Amino acid sequence: MQAEEKKSLVGEEYEVEIGPVAHGGHCIARTDAGQVLFVRHTLPGERVVARVTEGEEGDRFLRADAVTVLDASKDRVEAPCPFSGPGRCGGCDWQHAKPGAQRRLKGEVVAEQLQRLAGLTPEDVGWDGTVMPAEGDKLPAGQVPQWRTRVQYAVDAEGRAGLRRHRSHEVEPVDHCMIAAEGVSELGIEKRDWTGMASVEAIAATGSQDRQVILTPRPGARLPIVELDRPVSVMRVGEKDGGVHRVHGRPFVRERADGRTYRVGSGGFWQVHPKSADTLVTAVMQGLLPRKGEMALDLYCGVGLFAGALADRLGDKGAVLGIESGKRAVEDARHNLADFERVRIEQGKVEAVLPRTGITEVDLIVLDPPRAGAGRKTVEHLASLGARRIAYVACDPAALARDLGYFRDGGYRVRTLRAFDLFPMTHHVECVAILEPAAKGS
Repeated sequence: MQAEEKKSLVGEEYEVEIGPVAHGGHCIARTDAGQVLFVRHTLPGERVVARVTEGEEGDRFLRADAVTVLDASKDRVEAPCPFSGPGRCGGCDWQHAKPGAQRRLKGEVVAEQLQRLAGLTPEDVGWDGTVMPAEGDKLPAGQVPQWRTRVQYAVDAEGRAGLRRHRSHEVEPVDHCMIAAEGVSELGIEKRDWTGMASVEAIAATGSQDRQVILTPRPGARLPIVELDRPVSVMRVGEKDGGVHRVHGRPFVRERADGRTYRVGSGGFWQVHPKSADTLVTAVMQGLLPRKGEMALDLYCGVGLFAGALADRLGDKGAVLGIESGKRAVEDARHNLADFERVRIEQGKVEAVLPRTGITEVDLIVLDPPRAGAGRKTVEHLASLGARRIAYVACDPAALARDLGYFRDGGYRVRTLRAFDLFPMTHHVECVAILEPAAKGS
Protein backbone atom coordinates (compact mmCIF):
# COMPACT_ATOMS: atom_id res chain seq x y z
CA MET A 1 0.00 0.00 0.00
CA GLN A 2 1.36 3.42 -0.95
CA ALA A 3 2.14 5.88 1.83
CA GLU A 4 -0.34 8.71 1.91
CA GLU A 5 1.12 11.95 0.59
CA LYS A 6 1.57 14.55 3.27
CA LYS A 7 -0.18 17.86 2.70
CA SER A 8 2.09 20.87 2.10
CA LEU A 9 1.48 23.72 4.53
CA VAL A 10 3.35 26.34 2.48
CA GLY A 11 1.28 29.53 2.39
CA GLU A 12 -0.76 28.65 5.51
CA GLU A 13 -0.93 31.48 8.06
CA TYR A 14 -0.97 31.24 11.84
CA GLU A 15 -1.38 33.94 14.47
CA VAL A 16 1.28 33.13 17.08
CA GLU A 17 3.14 34.38 20.14
CA ILE A 18 6.88 34.47 19.48
CA GLY A 19 9.12 32.70 21.96
CA PRO A 20 12.92 32.64 22.30
CA VAL A 21 15.53 33.15 19.59
CA ALA A 22 17.02 30.00 18.03
CA HIS A 23 20.30 29.32 16.23
CA GLY A 24 19.89 30.27 12.55
CA GLY A 25 18.37 33.76 12.52
CA HIS A 26 14.81 32.95 13.57
CA CYS A 27 12.65 32.67 16.66
CA ILE A 28 10.48 29.80 17.93
CA ALA A 29 6.69 29.73 18.04
CA ARG A 30 4.03 27.00 18.13
CA THR A 31 0.79 26.59 16.25
CA ASP A 32 -2.40 25.86 18.21
CA ALA A 33 -1.86 22.22 17.23
CA GLY A 34 1.57 22.32 18.89
CA GLN A 35 3.67 22.21 15.72
CA VAL A 36 6.97 24.12 16.06
CA LEU A 37 7.48 27.14 13.79
CA PHE A 38 10.90 28.69 13.07
CA VAL A 39 9.86 32.25 12.26
CA ARG A 40 12.09 34.83 10.57
CA HIS A 41 11.63 38.63 10.61
CA THR A 42 10.30 38.65 14.16
CA LEU A 43 11.57 39.13 17.73
CA PRO A 44 10.92 37.39 21.06
CA GLY A 45 7.70 38.50 22.78
CA GLU A 46 5.95 39.70 19.62
CA ARG A 47 2.57 38.57 18.35
CA VAL A 48 2.63 38.07 14.58
CA VAL A 49 0.92 36.44 11.64
CA ALA A 50 3.40 33.81 10.42
CA ARG A 51 3.17 32.47 6.86
CA VAL A 52 4.68 29.02 6.28
CA THR A 53 7.53 28.95 3.73
CA GLU A 54 8.58 25.29 4.12
CA GLY A 55 7.00 22.18 5.60
CA GLU A 56 4.19 19.66 5.56
CA GLU A 57 1.63 18.25 7.95
CA GLY A 58 3.35 16.01 10.49
CA ASP A 59 6.83 17.56 10.07
CA ARG A 60 8.82 18.07 13.24
CA PHE A 61 8.95 21.81 12.50
CA LEU A 62 7.89 24.33 9.88
CA ARG A 63 9.72 27.38 8.57
CA ALA A 64 7.81 30.64 8.35
CA ASP A 65 8.06 34.41 7.84
CA ALA A 66 6.35 37.02 10.02
CA VAL A 67 4.20 38.83 7.43
CA THR A 68 2.18 40.98 9.83
CA VAL A 69 3.33 42.27 13.23
CA LEU A 70 0.34 42.59 15.56
CA ASP A 71 2.23 43.44 18.74
CA ALA A 72 5.78 44.76 18.19
CA SER A 73 8.83 44.43 20.45
CA LYS A 74 10.46 47.61 21.76
CA ASP A 75 13.61 46.31 20.02
CA ARG A 76 11.98 46.44 16.57
CA VAL A 77 13.04 49.09 14.04
CA GLU A 78 12.08 49.77 10.44
CA ALA A 79 14.54 47.71 8.37
CA PRO A 80 17.01 50.21 6.84
CA CYS A 81 17.51 48.00 3.76
CA PRO A 82 14.80 48.20 1.07
CA PHE A 83 15.62 44.64 -0.07
CA SER A 84 15.08 43.10 3.37
CA GLY A 85 11.92 41.32 4.48
CA PRO A 86 9.82 38.21 3.89
CA GLY A 87 10.63 36.57 0.56
CA ARG A 88 13.33 39.11 -0.23
CA CYS A 89 17.17 39.04 0.12
CA GLY A 90 18.38 36.32 2.50
CA GLY A 91 21.72 37.94 3.35
CA CYS A 92 20.65 39.63 6.60
CA ASP A 93 18.59 38.13 9.43
CA TRP A 94 18.22 41.03 11.88
CA GLN A 95 17.68 44.22 9.83
CA HIS A 96 14.49 44.73 11.86
CA ALA A 97 16.26 44.71 15.25
CA LYS A 98 18.17 47.46 17.07
CA PRO A 99 21.96 46.79 17.02
CA GLY A 100 22.07 46.25 20.80
CA ALA A 101 19.18 43.79 20.53
CA GLN A 102 20.97 41.90 17.73
CA ARG A 103 24.00 41.41 19.98
CA ARG A 104 21.78 40.35 22.88
CA LEU A 105 20.04 37.76 20.69
CA LYS A 106 23.39 36.38 19.52
CA GLY A 107 24.52 36.11 23.13
CA GLU A 108 21.36 34.16 23.97
CA VAL A 109 22.04 31.76 21.08
CA VAL A 110 25.65 31.15 22.19
CA ALA A 111 24.48 30.54 25.79
CA GLU A 112 21.70 28.19 24.64
CA GLN A 113 24.03 26.14 22.43
CA LEU A 114 26.65 25.82 25.19
CA GLN A 115 23.99 24.63 27.63
CA ARG A 116 22.19 22.28 25.26
CA LEU A 117 25.20 20.66 23.55
CA ALA A 118 27.86 20.78 26.27
CA GLY A 119 25.99 21.37 29.54
CA LEU A 120 28.02 24.55 30.11
CA THR A 121 26.78 27.82 31.62
CA PRO A 122 28.33 31.24 30.88
CA GLU A 123 29.91 31.06 34.37
CA ASP A 124 31.49 27.69 33.50
CA VAL A 125 33.32 29.26 30.55
CA GLY A 126 34.27 32.58 32.17
CA TRP A 127 31.94 34.64 29.95
CA ASP A 128 29.75 37.53 31.04
CA GLY A 129 27.23 36.85 28.28
CA THR A 130 27.99 39.94 26.19
CA VAL A 131 28.71 40.02 22.46
CA MET A 132 31.13 42.84 21.72
CA PRO A 133 30.67 45.09 18.67
CA ALA A 134 33.70 45.59 16.44
CA GLU A 135 35.53 48.89 16.76
CA GLY A 136 33.67 51.58 14.81
CA ASP A 137 30.43 49.58 14.43
CA LYS A 138 28.42 51.54 17.01
CA LEU A 139 26.47 53.85 14.71
CA PRO A 140 23.43 56.16 15.02
CA ALA A 141 19.97 54.64 14.51
CA GLY A 142 19.22 53.85 10.88
CA GLN A 143 22.88 53.59 9.89
CA VAL A 144 24.33 50.19 9.05
CA PRO A 145 27.97 49.12 9.39
CA GLN A 146 29.54 48.73 5.92
CA TRP A 147 31.59 45.71 6.89
CA ARG A 148 31.35 43.09 4.17
CA THR A 149 34.67 43.23 2.26
CA ARG A 150 33.71 40.16 0.19
CA VAL A 151 30.33 39.93 -1.50
CA GLN A 152 29.20 37.08 -3.72
CA TYR A 153 26.58 38.40 -6.12
CA ALA A 154 24.34 35.89 -7.86
CA VAL A 155 23.29 36.77 -11.42
CA ASP A 156 19.73 36.26 -12.69
CA ALA A 157 18.62 35.18 -16.19
CA GLU A 158 18.56 38.84 -17.34
CA GLY A 159 22.19 39.39 -16.31
CA ARG A 160 21.34 41.47 -13.21
CA ALA A 161 23.51 41.13 -10.10
CA GLY A 162 21.74 40.46 -6.85
CA LEU A 163 21.71 38.33 -3.72
CA ARG A 164 19.96 35.04 -3.10
CA ARG A 165 16.66 34.85 -1.27
CA HIS A 166 16.61 32.91 1.98
CA ARG A 167 17.09 29.14 1.45
CA SER A 168 16.53 29.63 -2.29
CA HIS A 169 18.39 29.75 -5.59
CA GLU A 170 16.20 32.66 -6.67
CA VAL A 171 17.98 35.98 -7.11
CA GLU A 172 16.82 39.26 -5.55
CA PRO A 173 18.29 41.98 -7.84
CA VAL A 174 19.73 44.85 -5.76
CA ASP A 175 21.08 48.26 -6.69
CA HIS A 176 23.12 48.50 -3.48
CA CYS A 177 23.99 46.20 -0.57
CA MET A 178 23.98 48.26 2.62
CA ILE A 179 26.41 46.00 4.51
CA ALA A 180 28.95 45.90 1.64
CA ALA A 181 32.22 47.67 2.45
CA GLU A 182 32.82 50.96 0.68
CA GLY A 183 35.55 49.33 -1.42
CA VAL A 184 33.03 46.81 -2.77
CA SER A 185 30.23 49.33 -3.34
CA GLU A 186 32.49 51.69 -5.29
CA LEU A 187 33.14 49.00 -7.92
CA GLY A 188 29.56 49.42 -9.17
CA ILE A 189 28.90 45.70 -9.70
CA GLU A 190 25.12 46.18 -9.43
CA LYS A 191 25.03 48.68 -12.33
CA ARG A 192 26.59 46.35 -14.91
CA ASP A 193 25.13 43.72 -17.22
CA TRP A 194 26.52 40.29 -16.30
CA THR A 195 24.76 38.19 -18.94
CA GLY A 196 26.31 34.72 -19.16
CA MET A 197 27.67 34.81 -15.61
CA ALA A 198 26.35 32.63 -12.78
CA SER A 199 28.01 34.73 -10.06
CA VAL A 200 30.35 37.66 -9.51
CA GLU A 201 32.37 37.82 -6.30
CA ALA A 202 33.77 41.23 -5.33
CA ILE A 203 36.70 41.55 -2.93
CA ALA A 204 37.97 44.82 -1.47
CA ALA A 205 41.10 44.31 0.63
CA THR A 206 41.27 46.17 3.92
CA GLY A 207 45.07 46.29 4.08
CA SER A 208 45.61 47.81 0.62
CA GLN A 209 43.81 49.35 -2.34
CA ASP A 210 43.63 45.91 -4.01
CA ARG A 211 40.29 45.09 -5.59
CA GLN A 212 39.37 41.82 -7.26
CA VAL A 213 36.38 40.26 -8.99
CA ILE A 214 35.98 36.51 -9.49
CA LEU A 215 33.63 35.53 -12.31
CA THR A 216 31.85 32.19 -12.54
CA PRO A 217 30.49 31.83 -16.10
CA ARG A 218 27.48 29.72 -16.96
CA PRO A 219 28.43 26.62 -19.01
CA GLY A 220 29.65 27.66 -22.46
CA ALA A 221 29.40 31.42 -21.79
CA ARG A 222 32.17 33.83 -22.78
CA LEU A 223 33.72 36.22 -20.28
CA PRO A 224 32.60 39.83 -20.60
CA ILE A 225 35.08 42.69 -20.82
CA VAL A 226 35.11 43.92 -17.25
CA GLU A 227 35.01 47.69 -16.95
CA LEU A 228 34.24 48.81 -13.41
CA ASP A 229 34.41 52.12 -11.57
CA ARG A 230 37.79 51.34 -9.95
CA PRO A 231 40.96 49.47 -11.03
CA VAL A 232 40.38 45.79 -10.40
CA SER A 233 42.05 42.45 -11.09
CA VAL A 234 39.88 39.77 -12.68
CA MET A 235 39.83 36.02 -12.02
CA ARG A 236 37.57 33.31 -13.40
CA VAL A 237 36.36 29.97 -12.06
CA GLY A 238 37.24 27.20 -14.53
CA GLU A 239 34.32 25.24 -15.96
CA LYS A 240 36.17 21.91 -15.95
CA ASP A 241 38.40 22.06 -12.86
CA GLY A 242 36.51 24.51 -10.63
CA GLY A 243 39.86 26.24 -9.97
CA VAL A 244 40.30 30.02 -9.90
CA HIS A 245 42.39 31.31 -12.82
CA ARG A 246 43.88 34.73 -13.51
CA VAL A 247 42.42 36.76 -16.37
CA HIS A 248 44.28 40.00 -15.73
CA GLY A 249 45.89 41.83 -12.82
CA ARG A 250 47.30 40.36 -9.62
CA PRO A 251 46.06 36.86 -8.70
CA PHE A 252 45.92 37.92 -5.03
CA VAL A 253 44.98 40.79 -2.73
CA ARG A 254 47.12 42.12 0.10
CA GLU A 255 45.60 42.22 3.57
CA ARG A 256 47.10 43.61 6.74
CA ALA A 257 46.82 42.45 10.36
CA ASP A 258 48.95 42.57 13.52
CA GLY A 259 51.52 44.75 11.75
CA ARG A 260 52.15 42.25 8.92
CA THR A 261 51.02 42.07 5.29
CA TYR A 262 49.41 38.86 4.06
CA ARG A 263 48.97 37.76 0.46
CA VAL A 264 45.56 36.10 -0.09
CA GLY A 265 45.19 34.44 -3.49
CA SER A 266 42.34 33.23 -5.66
CA GLY A 267 39.55 34.32 -3.37
CA GLY A 268 41.18 32.42 -0.49
CA PHE A 269 39.86 32.72 3.06
CA TRP A 270 40.34 35.96 4.97
CA GLN A 271 38.09 37.35 7.68
CA VAL A 272 35.33 39.42 6.04
CA HIS A 273 34.89 42.28 8.55
CA PRO A 274 37.70 44.89 8.23
CA LYS A 275 38.38 44.68 12.00
CA SER A 276 38.08 40.87 12.31
CA ALA A 277 41.68 39.82 11.78
CA ASP A 278 43.12 42.25 14.34
CA THR A 279 40.26 41.66 16.81
CA LEU A 280 40.75 37.89 16.73
CA VAL A 281 44.56 37.99 16.83
CA THR A 282 44.38 40.24 19.90
CA ALA A 283 41.86 37.95 21.65
CA VAL A 284 43.89 34.81 20.84
CA MET A 285 47.25 36.27 21.92
CA GLN A 286 45.81 37.77 25.13
CA GLY A 287 44.39 34.35 25.94
CA LEU A 288 47.47 32.28 25.11
CA LEU A 289 50.17 34.65 26.46
CA PRO A 290 52.91 33.07 24.28
CA ARG A 291 56.39 32.77 25.81
CA LYS A 292 59.71 32.90 24.01
CA GLY A 293 60.93 29.52 22.83
CA GLU A 294 57.57 27.71 22.93
CA MET A 295 56.25 25.26 20.33
CA ALA A 296 52.83 26.03 18.81
CA LEU A 297 50.35 24.55 16.36
CA ASP A 298 48.13 26.65 14.07
CA LEU A 299 45.45 24.32 12.70
CA TYR A 300 43.22 25.19 9.72
CA CYS A 301 45.76 27.99 9.35
CA GLY A 302 44.62 29.54 6.06
CA VAL A 303 47.20 32.02 4.78
CA GLY A 304 48.99 32.06 8.16
CA LEU A 305 47.33 34.82 10.19
CA PHE A 306 47.71 33.20 13.64
CA ALA A 307 50.96 31.41 12.72
CA GLY A 308 52.52 34.79 11.92
CA ALA A 309 51.27 36.35 15.15
CA LEU A 310 52.61 33.38 17.15
CA ALA A 311 56.00 33.34 15.38
CA ASP A 312 56.41 37.06 16.10
CA ARG A 313 55.96 36.43 19.81
CA LEU A 314 57.76 33.09 20.23
CA GLY A 315 61.11 34.45 19.04
CA ASP A 316 64.04 32.74 17.28
CA LYS A 317 63.96 29.65 19.50
CA GLY A 318 60.19 29.14 19.21
CA ALA A 319 58.57 27.05 16.48
CA VAL A 320 55.18 26.98 14.76
CA LEU A 321 53.63 24.23 12.66
CA GLY A 322 50.65 25.26 10.52
CA ILE A 323 48.31 22.78 8.84
CA GLU A 324 45.94 23.78 6.03
CA SER A 325 44.09 21.73 3.40
CA GLY A 326 43.85 24.37 0.64
CA LYS A 327 46.75 24.18 -1.83
CA ARG A 328 46.71 27.87 -2.76
CA ALA A 329 46.35 28.94 0.89
CA VAL A 330 49.41 26.84 1.79
CA GLU A 331 51.44 28.54 -0.99
CA ASP A 332 50.32 31.93 0.35
CA ALA A 333 51.09 30.98 3.98
CA ARG A 334 54.60 29.83 3.02
CA HIS A 335 55.15 33.09 1.14
CA ASN A 336 53.70 35.22 3.97
CA LEU A 337 55.83 33.55 6.65
CA ALA A 338 59.03 33.01 4.65
CA ASP A 339 61.03 35.29 6.97
CA PHE A 340 60.43 32.97 9.94
CA GLU A 341 62.94 30.11 9.84
CA ARG A 342 61.11 28.04 12.45
CA VAL A 343 57.65 28.12 10.88
CA ARG A 344 56.55 25.12 8.82
CA ILE A 345 53.31 24.82 6.86
CA GLU A 346 51.98 21.39 5.91
CA GLN A 347 49.22 20.79 3.40
CA GLY A 348 46.37 18.36 4.08
CA LYS A 349 43.45 17.72 6.38
CA VAL A 350 44.30 18.23 10.06
CA GLU A 351 43.06 14.78 11.06
CA ALA A 352 45.36 13.15 8.46
CA VAL A 353 48.47 15.35 8.73
CA LEU A 354 48.73 15.82 12.50
CA PRO A 355 49.25 12.12 13.37
CA ARG A 356 51.90 11.85 10.62
CA THR A 357 54.02 14.65 12.12
CA GLY A 358 55.02 12.48 15.07
CA ILE A 359 54.45 15.43 17.42
CA THR A 360 53.63 14.16 20.92
CA GLU A 361 53.67 17.42 22.88
CA VAL A 362 53.24 21.15 22.26
CA ASP A 363 52.91 24.27 24.39
CA LEU A 364 50.17 26.14 22.54
CA ILE A 365 47.46 25.31 20.01
CA VAL A 366 45.30 27.61 17.89
CA LEU A 367 42.48 26.09 15.88
CA ASP A 368 40.07 27.94 13.61
CA PRO A 369 38.09 25.10 12.02
CA PRO A 370 35.43 25.39 9.32
CA ARG A 371 31.78 25.77 10.28
CA ALA A 372 31.35 22.05 11.04
CA GLY A 373 33.98 22.22 13.80
CA ALA A 374 37.00 19.99 14.50
CA GLY A 375 35.14 16.85 15.61
CA ARG A 376 35.70 14.32 18.37
CA LYS A 377 38.68 12.47 16.86
CA THR A 378 40.75 15.62 16.22
CA VAL A 379 39.88 17.08 19.63
CA GLU A 380 40.93 13.84 21.35
CA HIS A 381 44.29 14.00 19.55
CA LEU A 382 44.79 17.67 20.50
CA ALA A 383 43.92 16.99 24.14
CA SER A 384 46.64 14.30 24.24
CA LEU A 385 49.39 16.80 23.33
CA GLY A 386 49.43 18.46 26.75
CA ALA A 387 49.27 22.08 25.59
CA ARG A 388 49.25 24.57 28.47
CA ARG A 389 46.71 26.68 26.56
CA ILE A 390 44.48 26.18 23.53
CA ALA A 391 42.68 28.94 21.60
CA TYR A 392 39.59 27.83 19.70
CA VAL A 393 38.23 30.38 17.17
CA ALA A 394 34.67 29.54 16.12
CA CYS A 395 32.17 30.99 13.67
CA ASP A 396 29.45 28.51 14.67
CA PRO A 397 28.30 28.26 18.31
CA ALA A 398 26.83 24.76 17.86
CA ALA A 399 30.11 23.30 16.55
CA LEU A 400 32.00 25.18 19.27
CA ALA A 401 29.77 23.77 22.01
CA ARG A 402 30.11 20.19 20.72
CA ASP A 403 33.90 20.47 20.51
CA LEU A 404 34.17 22.07 23.97
CA GLY A 405 32.31 19.03 25.31
CA TYR A 406 34.92 16.77 23.67
CA PHE A 407 37.75 18.86 25.13
CA ARG A 408 36.19 18.48 28.58
CA ASP A 409 36.19 14.69 28.08
CA GLY A 410 39.89 15.03 27.19
CA GLY A 411 40.76 16.84 30.42
CA TYR A 412 40.48 20.51 29.37
CA ARG A 413 38.28 23.26 30.77
CA VAL A 414 37.36 26.63 29.29
CA ARG A 415 39.23 29.42 31.04
CA THR A 416 37.55 32.29 29.17
CA LEU A 417 35.15 32.78 26.28
CA ARG A 418 34.67 36.01 24.33
CA ALA A 419 32.07 36.68 21.64
CA PHE A 420 32.32 39.31 18.91
CA ASP A 421 29.69 40.73 16.55
CA LEU A 422 31.80 40.53 13.38
CA PHE A 423 28.77 39.90 11.11
CA PRO A 424 26.30 42.71 11.97
CA MET A 425 22.71 42.31 10.68
CA THR A 426 23.21 38.54 10.23
CA HIS A 427 22.77 35.74 12.79
CA HIS A 428 26.48 34.83 12.66
CA VAL A 429 28.76 35.42 15.65
CA GLU A 430 32.47 34.79 16.23
CA CYS A 431 33.75 33.32 19.50
CA VAL A 432 37.21 32.80 20.98
CA ALA A 433 37.48 30.18 23.74
CA ILE A 434 40.71 29.78 25.72
CA LEU A 435 41.19 26.33 27.26
CA GLU A 436 43.64 24.97 29.80
CA PRO A 437 44.15 21.58 31.51
CA ALA A 438 41.30 21.07 33.98
CA ALA A 439 43.70 19.97 36.75
CA LYS A 440 45.28 23.42 36.62
CA GLY A 441 41.95 25.16 37.06
CA SER A 442 40.61 22.93 39.83
